Amino acid sequence: MKLLSFEHDGRPRIGVLHRGTIVDMTEAVPGRKLGMIDLLKMGEAGIALAARAETGDAPRIPLEAVRLLAPVPRPGKYLGVGGNFESHLQEAAHLGLKRPQHPIWFNKQTTCVTGPFEPIHLPRVSTQLDYECELGIVIGRRCRHVAAEDALDVIAGYVVCNDVSVRDWQLRSPTATLGKSFDTHGPFGPYLVTRDEIGDPQTLRIRSWVNGELRQEGSTDEMLFSCAQLIADLSQVCTLEPGDVLATGSPRGCGGLRQPPVYLRAGDVVRMEITNVGVIENTVIDEPDRIA
Repeated sequence: MKLLSFEHDGRPRIGVLHRGTIVDMTEAVPGRKLGMIDLLKMGEAGIALAARAETGDAPRIPLEAVRLLAPVPRPGKYLGVGGNFESHLQEAAHLGLKRPQHPIWFNKQTTCVTGPFEPIHLPRVSTQLDYECELGIVIGRRCRHVAAEDALDVIAGYVVCNDVSVRDWQLRSPTATLGKSFDTHGPFGPYLVTRDEIGDPQTLRIRSWVNGELRQEGSTDEMLFSCAQLIADLSQVCTLEPGDVLATGSPRGCGGLRQPPVYLRAGDVVRMEITNVGVIENTVIDEPDRIA
């Protein structure tokens, strides 16, 4: 299934996509308004509720009549992994980037999250705006100390992430968090595609384009640490909760590692696609004077 968060008639809603229409599930539980994290916390009962809604006779909203939000508009945690693709390590070899022995985690502050088709800001404080197409994992079950062989079972589904990065700010601190957390620099979606539709997450094609030019092309089979290994590693440290998002790394082709570097400018259109997960597309605009 494809679960989504959206805005309709000025109100945030959640639903399930079926043949180009949306079944609104916001009030599927009597006396309670559901958000995506609420639905995920219901576990298998929530997935079963969505399955019944998808095939039921409830009123449907045309997809083109809504504004898609990030499937989890404000996750409890949003983390990424650096240097997790073989081709990315190769293109960064001249910078001395070595093959990591363990996953290199960093935080993206959740205020960076924005919708799959919303604009992303070129910051006032930098011109080194970059893109990275990544497979995102959405956690579906509260868990800790998960074994790698069981890790895929705690996944609710997958999303396409653009790990937008401000490279000079990323290098200001060893944690990379500042350069990964600017407002609007966390678009993902377009839907939360449940894991049963994806199967093996290590066989997915990843591509990104800037203004129609193919910039990145790779596969999740390049990952040094698989989706299961990443969950097993992180869950040794902290409890993972429904709605947490983990971006799993990016193949070669980001702008900052081209020779010479080619950073994003206002007016550029960044399109990203992952097999069976979907497409997101964001236009770069100058950071506005005021927060919307």
